[in-house]
Amino acid sequence: MLDTLIHFFTQWGYLGLFLGSFLAGSIIPFSSEALVIACVGALHMNPVTSLIVALVGNVSGGMTCYYLGHLGKIEWIEKYAHVSEEKLNRALAFMKNRGAWMGFFAFIPMLGTAISVALGYVRSNPWIVLITMTIGKMLRYAAIIWGSLKLIDVLQFLPT
Repeated sequence: MLDTLIHFFTQWGYLGLFLGSFLAGSIIPFSSEALVIACVGALHMNPVTSLIVALVGNVSGGMTCYYLGHLGKIEWIEKYAHVSEEKLNRALAFMKNRGAWMGFFAFIPMLGTAISVALGYVRSNPWIVLITMTIGKMLRYAAIIWGSLKLIDVLQFLPT
């Protein structure tokens, strides 16, 4: 299924990268990292543009989760964000006394959505969440893109 989703989104170029990253950052369990690698590595899309597009999409998705948590209805959080009350409580415990600065860790797979929802749930400062979330996700995408390009460089010199 992941291959099908990646193929679908890469057909749309940067728009597909944005949409895929948005969905992965919000409510759909999907790997935006694999999509970025496919776009930069296989499709040779511009790495800087890809980083910016994926970042804007993924942060927008994360902030959507933040506002879903801000609404404060556990039923909606479980239904739409697919974050159980137990997972939300774990994220709240992880964030205890750290507040909006925990937005930096919203890039963590599986826990990132719960962190974003929990930050909204406890009404953390949305501007600090936006800034810290952007920094964390930007560093993740930069590392993924850099690693992918370095791997491609190494593979070019291997005998076939």
